[in-house]
Amino acid sequence: MAQRVFDLLASLVGLVLLFPLFVLIAIAIKLDSPGPVFFRGQRVGQDGHLFRLYKFRSMVADAARSGPGITAAGDPRITRVGKILRRTKFDELPQLIHVVCGEMSLVGPRPEDPRYVASYTREQRRALSVRPGITSPASLRFRHEEELLQGENWEHVYLEQVMPAKLQIELDYLERRSPWRDLCIIVQTVLALGR
Repeated sequence: MAQRVFDLLASLVGLVLLFPLFVLIAIAIKLDSPGPVFFRGQRVGQDGHLFRLYKFRSMVADAARSGPGITAAGDPRITRVGKILRRTKFDELPQLIHVVCGEMSLVGPRPEDPRYVASYTREQRRALSVRPGITSPASLRFRHEEELLQGENWEHVYLEQVMPAKLQIELDYLERRSPWRDLCIIVQTVLALGR
């Protein structure tokens, strides 16, 4: 309950403070390329429930229909503004709305595409026992994940190396989760923005 109250208050404050930035980002997206301001992608949440994840659109419209759910290095679908949004992680900011709605937490395992969750082992599915988060230890460690996903076999690299490593970090985090550790992860995330 204490975590939910903290998530709710912090995300509401964040939405109010970041509203001017949201407006500027929306204008930049609309000026840069045709299409909606937001990207909506299906993700797996707590206990395997599906939900529509909102992000600021960083790729061309309908990018999900013209390529895979994971973005590899040099993906031509990324827009000019999208490159900045992805580097700064500002594309993730609309997920504060999911925190307010109770679908996500500020800190927790990152929500994954159903196509990749289908290959989780029983042990890895423990990551679905809590609300997914906007940030996590794994997302900090794999902050520049796209650089690892290069060449023709990038999806194999993701499934066989990157995803299992990320999930192990998330599971280790769940074993030692605490409000203090979550606060440290939030601070580390803020300090890493733009780097």
